[in-house]
Amino acid sequence: MSGATRPFRVLGVQQVAIGSESKERLRALWVDLFGLEVIGSFRSERENVDEDICSLGSGPTRVEVDLMQPIDPQGKPAVHATPLNHIGLWVDDLPRAVEWLAAQGLRFAPGGIRRGAAGHDICFVHPKGNDQFPVGGEGVLIELVQAPPEVIAALHT
Repeated sequence: MSGATRPFRVLGVQQVAIGSESKERLRALWVDLFGLEVIGSFRSERENVDEDICSLGSGPTRVEVDLMQPIDPQGKPAVHATPLNHIGLWVDDLPRAVEWLAAQGLRFAPGGIRRGAAGHDICFVHPKGNDQFPVGGEGVLIELVQAPPEVIAALHT
């Protein structure tokens, strides 16, 4: 790794995404038993996902818990194949983070920076490195999420 100064900060956990063949079973646990509030939904044929967006906590430090099921259980990506689908991290400067991390050899999943289900700019770190980009998420899909100003203010210490 380069000795260069990191031009961004990871501020905290933005989301945890959990996959299953049945959103209803996930809702029974996370909403009915644990009491999380469903605050939205997201459906994307391209991403093969039908998800409920839940809230844990409140205010700018609220953590999103996404309950995901595939639209097509045989399709890709298989959002249900790994129960802990991905973890999302707030970053204070997503474009600079992506540029710097790629220069350090971090592999990103296809799609680049784009608008995510919750309306924030996002991109994904690929779970595995390759020859060109040898560093990956060590088996974990990681979503980097551009923190809005109120989150940066609340979490930037």
